Amino acid sequence: MTEAAKTLCPYCGVGCGLEVLPPALPGKAVNRDSQGHPVWQARGDRAHPSSQGMVCVKGATVTESLDKDRLKYPMMRDSLDQPFRQVTWEAAYDRIVQVLQTVRQTQGPEAICMYGSGQFQSEDYYTAQKLLKGCLGTNNFDANSRLCMSSAVAGYMHSLGSDGPPCCYADLELTDCAFLIGTNTAECHPIVFNRFRKYHKKNKRKVKLIVVDPRRTETAKDADLHLAIRPGTDITLLNGMAHILLDRGQIEPLFIDECTTGFADYAEVVSHYPPEQVAKVCGISVKDLKTAAQYWGESERVLSLWSMGINQSAEGTAKVRTIINLHLMTGTIGRPGSGPFSLTGQPNAMGGREVGGLSHILPGYRLVKNPQHRQEVEQAWQLPSGSIKPEPGLAAWDMMLGLEYGQVGFLWVAATNPAVSMPDIERTKAALRQSPFTVYQDAYFPTETAEFAHVLLPAAQWSEKPGTMTNSERVVTYCAAFRPAPGEAKADWEIFAEVGRRLGFEQQFAFGSAAEVYDEFAQLTQGRVCDMSGISHQRLRLEGPIQWPCPAIETAATAADKYDKRLYTDLIFATPDGRARFAAVHAQGLAEPPSADYPFVLTNGRLYGHWHTQSRTGRIEKIVKMHPAPFLEVNPRDAQKLEIQSGDWVEVRSQRGQAKLKVLVTQSIRRGTVFMPMHWGFLWAEDAECNALTHPESCPISLQPELKACAVQILPLRGEQPEANEILSETELNTLRKPLKSSILSGATTVR
Repeated sequence: MTEAAKTLCPYCGVGCGLEVLPPALPGKAVNRDSQGHPVWQARGDRAHPSSQGMVCVKGATVTESLDKDRLKYPMMRDSLDQPFRQVTWEAAYDRIVQVLQTVRQTQGPEAICMYGSGQFQSEDYYTAQKLLKGCLGTNNFDANSRLCMSSAVAGYMHSLGSDGPPCCYADLELTDCAFLIGTNTAECHPIVFNRFRKYHKKNKRKVKLIVVDPRRTETAKDADLHLAIRPGTDITLLNGMAHILLDRGQIEPLFIDECTTGFADYAEVVSHYPPEQVAKVCGISVKDLKTAAQYWGESERVLSLWSMGINQSAEGTAKVRTIINLHLMTGTIGRPGSGPFSLTGQPNAMGGREVGGLSHILPGYRLVKNPQHRQEVEQAWQLPSGSIKPEPGLAAWDMMLGLEYGQVGFLWVAATNPAVSMPDIERTKAALRQSPFTVYQDAYFPTETAEFAHVLLPAAQWSEKPGTMTNSERVVTYCAAFRPAPGEAKADWEIFAEVGRRLGFEQQFAFGSAAEVYDEFAQLTQGRVCDMSGISHQRLRLEGPIQWPCPAIETAATAADKYDKRLYTDLIFATPDGRARFAAVHAQGLAEPPSADYPFVLTNGRLYGHWHTQSRTGRIEKIVKMHPAPFLEVNPRDAQKLEIQSGDWVEVRSQRGQAKLKVLVTQSIRRGTVFMPMHWGFLWAEDAECNALTHPESCPISLQPELKACAVQILPLRGEQPEANEILSETELNTLRKPLKSSILSGATTVR
């Protein structure tokens, strides 16, 4: 290949278009990294409607990891204390199928679980749904999107009748007021924020930016108003703003009467949130609270954006619905520059929702509990009636509990790293070690989860297989395969399909290509909110990215604009009566509030350069130099009381575990709250795992754990200090990882 391949960045949900150039261009030497691997060059795709040629450091360096520490061949072992041995695909398939059949016969299909990922392409996701929910008869498929966006899914469904963000990125450049809550957009979704930042700077007098965050992040630094609320007081703040808007009469009575239900109950709830009380609970001034309400109330077009700070909460669904309440009461939805806009965390978390990639949903925004929905999918999959079970399967944390209780006999993990990302990580590791049989399918090795696997399957990643991903604004992009997969790695969907065929479902998995998989899935969306029946691989290759809804037979509304489409522009929602629903909810606060023994609230999040658990970014030298080690942000007043300063080491303890970190004293975090990044597992730093501290309490509706907040104590480490993590060269990093890789291969590692 001598031309640029068009694809999508495989990191966050912004969905930036990339052009990737081969290592050797005509007349030029081969571009190689320090280890001699040929390196493809990534740059922004100016033609992509979402990112418009922009790219962050992660996208710009992503190709540098393609040949580093790749899992190339299937590996097996009989028990976790034995070494892995390389095997053929035939042997791996035989073992997987044999165990699956045994577990189905002895424990039933409910003992089979798969834990997937928003890193999947839609074709991978869809094939897994067909295998698990259809052919194997278990709804025990869940994904790391449960830790990411399930509260947004539930909030949209309960308030608007269906999942699917109603906004698009063009609204960033049309709004009068952007209300950002629970999102550090500048660092976690940088290209989205860059689009808004340019617009905001040009229209400073007219356009307002409100940022709600306990930290003064890079996002908050650009705000016209920063509300540094106490963690867990989001609903109090939102209800307090609603109280002020109602008092001022800044509502849309006609819209409320004709397009919504439940307003009277909602108004009664918000009457209990007067400004003085709200300001005291949130830890902000009455003036700032009233200013926030003023900015919202005086704006014709209000756009709210949120991410993990809202979703990862025991009140996650209620928080999302309370944000939507403000849009419903002011009529700021279904029109340009307005609406509630969740920012998905992963590149294809949206695609996963479309194909049914959580334990309670089915392809095409259908529900497992709905008899008609199950029947429609069974018919499409040519399966007998009753093949799809009517009860939702196990969610992510419930799978860990199932392992604890001996109820799970087969666990298949693909494209994710739960031995780092799950809450209460020591308990998670103990549960994973109890698994009778774990298949782990990934592109990289080692990872922390590989330590708990019986079978390792090498997966092709985004550069090595064709497929599609859907970003936060519902734009579907075709990702070309521009290089061969290393060794014997295979596309995830191919692995799932082959297992299905060997289990006797040849007809259901007679796919010859990823394009055929997508065509089958797209037809299942026909007539649904997420109608993609007019999209195909061929059309995407010819025309470029396409935003849904995109039915096979276009209407005037869907054909009007190829990209900047909004949902609910007719103000008819996806509920049975066409009306949106207000949620009348009181604030409950944190699931684990601070106490005398654990007086601080720990919050956590991403850093600009790193991604998730570093399986990819930890192997890119530039990013490691940018973020060499974890740290703990502490307010100066708290630091003074603890008698610590920047550079000192502390031990952070919760009721579940501890971590040792260097301190960064900063005014950018409010008193009583501390922050640490989430990226470091035991392969990358000693005793610095964020989720050693977090708890598994979750939202009762979305089942999303409250990963964003837990109560901790801080103990200064006097005298002998742990060795600091220095910035390492690529050679030093490889030297560090070799013994870890060897120990996993030999079965010598132990759960930490």
